[in-house]
Amino acid sequence: MNFIDELRWRNMLFDMTPGAEEQLNSGPQIGYIGFDPTAPSMTIGNYVQIMLLRFWQNSGNTPIVLMGGATGRIGDPSGKDAERQLKSYEELDANLVAQMEQAKKFLDFDEGPNKAKIVNNLDFYKDMNVLQFLRDVGKTLTVSYMMSKDSVKNRLETGLSFTEFSYQLLQAYDFQYLYENHNCRFQMGGSDQWGNITSGTEFIRRNLTDAKAYAVTTPLLTKSDGKKFGKSEQGNIWLDASLTSPYQFYQFWLRADDNDIPSMTRYFSLKSKEEVEALEKEHADNPNQLKRLLAEEVTTRVHSEKAFKSAQQVSELIFQKNVNKESLLAMDVETLEMVASEVETFEVPKSLTENEISVIDIMAEHSSIVKSKSEARRAIGNNSVSINKEKIGDDAASVSKEDLLHGKYMMIENGKKNKFLLKFV
Repeated sequence: MNFIDELRWRNMLFDMTPGAEEQLNSGPQIGYIGFDPTAPSMTIGNYVQIMLLRFWQNSGNTPIVLMGGATGRIGDPSGKDAERQLKSYEELDANLVAQMEQAKKFLDFDEGPNKAKIVNNLDFYKDMNVLQFLRDVGKTLTVSYMMSKDSVKNRLETGLSFTEFSYQLLQAYDFQYLYENHNCRFQMGGSDQWGNITSGTEFIRRNLTDAKAYAVTTPLLTKSDGKKFGKSEQGNIWLDASLTSPYQFYQFWLRADDNDIPSMTRYFSLKSKEEVEALEKEHADNPNQLKRLLAEEVTTRVHSEKAFKSAQQVSELIFQKNVNKESLLAMDVETLEMVASEVETFEVPKSLTENEISVIDIMAEHSSIVKSKSEARRAIGNNSVSINKEKIGDDAASVSKEDLLHGKYMMIENGKKNKFLLKFV
């Protein structure tokens, strides 16, 4: 795989410095992308850069994941219209550990001559005092050069602290440190990082004799409506299942605009150019199938095959009419917990099921599925109520612990669209 050619057909190449392609053609290279741990998890937006490193590694090059243990304590002004609120060191350290574990899922850190590395830039600075920083780092780039960067110019009117102004110095020195200590000649990132990255190439040019470093950037991925990619109505799409459930993650891809699927497929699928184009041709009149294929691939890679199948089961349960009792009974505890996060759920004392309890009481007194017992009777009389996918035709019907799924759950439906889950605790 040729890295630049791969980016071109995927529409993932925004810009690169002169000589970058020739350097890549000369043999395997080492390159990095930085990730500041300002959140407890990476987002699907960060995952664009993880994919860039994956294509880099698949091309025979060595990827370095640079975790910003130091830069995360400062805050990158790029793309921000106001000063960041600084996180505590404890929070940043916990975030860093979590994001490092996420990165290890997506790149090969174990085998081959180009196995990935993780480096923490706090190690570059923890023993450097302020005078050493000003002499060795601050002396290299002029204020006028730093002021010319969009990340600085765009903030001059709204305000920019010296702390955030100094961020590009740290990122530039990161590049030099990796160049000197890891033979790293490439830095990559989103197009919003162009200023910071080229500060690094300039830093190396000025400080290291006969040294040449290179930059490669990707376009910022936006949706067809112009909105930022990676967000839903509920907020960020996280890679951590505790922040964005596998079901929500799976649904994010299924709910994408038809017009966004070609670009999303190129950014996030590991399929080859030939495979992608063949699928697009085969399903030209069925964009929903393309969404399902992409949703399956990405959900399985980010979470697991088991999580994908659970998300698929939950989707079928919530949106399809033909899910039967056997399908519901086959769901494991994790899948039912996923259901509980997506439908209205009531906690009910488990002691109620030691003896039989009427369905009417469950619906009217121990949940708010209906407002009254008379409303429950009418719903049952109208053949609208199901318990665990079985219609209830008798308003004298009752349930007991034998009716609980995994000894804990019960699904009640009142009509075709109103689904509820009871958790007996």
